[in-house]
Parts: sequence; C-alpha cells; structure tokens
Amino acid sequence: MEIMEDVVIVGAGIAGVATAVALKKVGIRALVLEKSEGLRTTGTALSLFPNAWIALDALGVSHKLTSLYPALLRGCVTNVATGAVQDIKFGENSGPRAIHRKTLLNTLAEELPPHSIRFSTKITSIELQEHGRISIPVLHLEDGTTIKSKVLIGCDGVHSMVAKWLGLSETIHSGRYAVRGLSVYPEGHGFKQEVHQFVDVGKRAGFVPLNDKELYWFLLIPPQGNEMPRDPEIIQKEIIEKYAKNFPSLYLDVVRRADLSELTWAPLMLRNPLNVIFGNTCKGNVTVAGDAMHPMTPDIAQGGCSALEDAVVLGRHIGNSFIKNGVVVPEEMEGAIYGYVKERRWRVGGLITGSFLSGWVQQGGSNWLMKFLRDFIFYGFIFSKLSKVVVYDCGKLPTVSGDDGQMHSSNHKTD
Repeated sequence: MEIMEDVVIVGAGIAGVATAVALKKVGIRALVLEKSEGLRTTGTALSLFPNAWIALDALGVSHKLTSLYPALLRGCVTNVATGAVQDIKFGENSGPRAIHRKTLLNTLAEELPPHSIRFSTKITSIELQEHGRISIPVLHLEDGTTIKSKVLIGCDGVHSMVAKWLGLSETIHSGRYAVRGLSVYPEGHGFKQEVHQFVDVGKRAGFVPLNDKELYWFLLIPPQGNEMPRDPEIIQKEIIEKYAKNFPSLYLDVVRRADLSELTWAPLMLRNPLNVIFGNTCKGNVTVAGDAMHPMTPDIAQGGCSALEDAVVLGRHIGNSFIKNGVVVPEEMEGAIYGYVKERRWRVGGLITGSFLSGWVQQGGSNWLMKFLRDFIFYGFIFSKLSKVVVYDCGKLPTVSGDDGQMHSSNHKTD
C-alpha cells in the first residue's frame, strides 16, 4: 500500500506532538508515526521556564496548564558536606513551573484530530525519490506500507533514525547518570512552591512540588563502578544506602516515598553542539526537532523547553508557505526547512553547551576553584537568573485575518 501525506512526523513525544499541533494551527494535518502502542508518557516531570510557556501560548494550550501548576518563586541549595544553605529567589513571573510530563503530552495530543497519531508503526528505511526538480522523502514501514511525504520531520528522540539518516553525529555520553522519581503524599507533603537542591562532590540532587500531594525528585551521579540496576526497588535501596546516604534526611525521606512505577534511571546524553550548528540538520525536505536534533543534559532544564520552541518555529516557517499558497508546495518546503534550521541551530547549540558547562560546575571536584565557581559564582549569581539567561521568544504562528485575506504573523526570527 502506498500513501501520500503533506507532512509526516516520526515520534509522538513532546517535540512530535507539539509540532503536529503547531501545524494544525496553521491549517496542516500532519501524520505522526509512533513505534510504541500508545503515547510515550514515561518520564516523571519537567521544569518549564517562561520561554516554554511562550511556546505553549502560541500552541493554544498554556491556559490549560498554568492553573494546575503554580510558578516557583524561590529555592535553596544545601551543601551536603558543610550543611551551608544558599537561598535563591526567582524574579516575579520568571520562575519555572514543574509539570507532569504525562499531563503535558496528553494536553497537546487532545488538540489533534482523531487518528493523527498512528501507533505501533515501525520504519524500516528512508529514501529520497526524485520527482522532477524536487526530492520526496519516502518511508518504508515494517508492515509493507510506503508513505511519501512532502515534508519529513524526525522527532524520534536521542537515538533518532532520521538524525542518523541525515548524517548527524552519534550522541555522546556526558559521563553522568540521572535517577528521576515521583513521590506521593496522600495526606499532603506540606512543602512550599520552592526548589530544594543538594550538592556534594560529583553528585547533585533535588526535589520540587508538582502539587499539594506530589513531588518530583532527581539524583545526578557519575558512574559508580558497575552500572546501576534496573529493578526500581534495588535502585531506591541503593540511592538511600549508597549513592545519597550522606544527604539530609529531608531528601532521603522523599526518596523513600517514591512511586516505584515512576522511577527511571538513564545515562545523560548530548550531541556535539558544533555538529548541530554546522552539521546536516536538514536535507531537502527532511529535518529533525527536539532530542532528535539537540539532546542535552538537564542542568538548565531546557530539553523540553527547546523542543516546544522547535515546534512553533517549524509551524511558522512551514505555515508561512501554506497560508500563502493554500496547499503544501513541495518546491517551497526545502526553503522553509532551511529557514527553521537557520533560526534554531545557534540557539540550541548554545543551550547544549550551557547545559553541559552548568552540570560541570555544579558537580565539579572538591578543589577550591570548583567550589568557588559553584557556590559563589553559579549559585550566588547565575542560578537565580537562569530564567533571564535562557529567555527566548520563539514567536507566534501565522494566521489569516482581515478583509484582505492576507497572512499576519509576528516575531519572525533569524540567527
């Protein structure tokens, strides 16, 4: 069976579903291919800074989430070795909001027409077929189906098949691992809307309220000999008795309350930022977004935020052409895709670099220089201003309005 589509998106994670929503807002129905049996709602939570909420506003869903997740106004960082505590204040309306990943993904998916996402779909190969002066991406599926598309967008994660096809470099292990969990307090946890962090030599941990009864928590560690086990009960036990045994009881109690079904462990991966800036992030009418383009460490909480930015920028560039012509014109899509890549490559390359350096400073060694950089420079000055450091307006999606029927869009950006 052979199918022709305007836009095919590979992967139904945050980047993929958000991109489909952005395209729907400009009048394009995209087909999302997902290899899993349902939405990839694994993963506990993520922190969204104001730049992400600008993107969610452009996608038309921010109002559904802001009432559920209040902004964080302040926080504290505890030095595990000395017990010293540093207070951190976020500026008004500039603090992040911690949000369930599942809620974000479901909220975005609800915006899509029925059957927009095709689950249990495995791609076996990708090729370009020449059609006159243009090349059309062609996907071959495991069930024998062939899908031709005017645009192909890979949102298929850290180990992206589309990124590999484009020739992007393999992802790099950062040398650290992350354990993430969700702790539930049926009677209420009693914590204020504040970020709690704990730093030790080579380790960093923290927790933040999601609502009155749930906390999101994490632990970042370097390799400790043998890899951490996969069994959630053993992971929890080893965190308490080994990896974080000298951390304050406040943090250990949160780990003890973990919902084991939500506990995850994974290596922290990234892509060489120079490869993102100068590499093949597009070819003809094919490109990538989200982790498929720019996997980064979580140290400035921009992985999910930047994926939402990608979606809006893609929707704007493709939508500009669609609204002008009334259809997706394949001959114009290469220019639209290149415009997206040009706008995004320096932005996300900088975020990858900033995230890695932030983690290096926060989990550095025990010498006096690293302690000075961490305690006095990073936590003393930079951390509370992160919302300003990463602030970014990805713009709005184009719309048709007015008697003249002309397209009106704003905040068109270039690199």
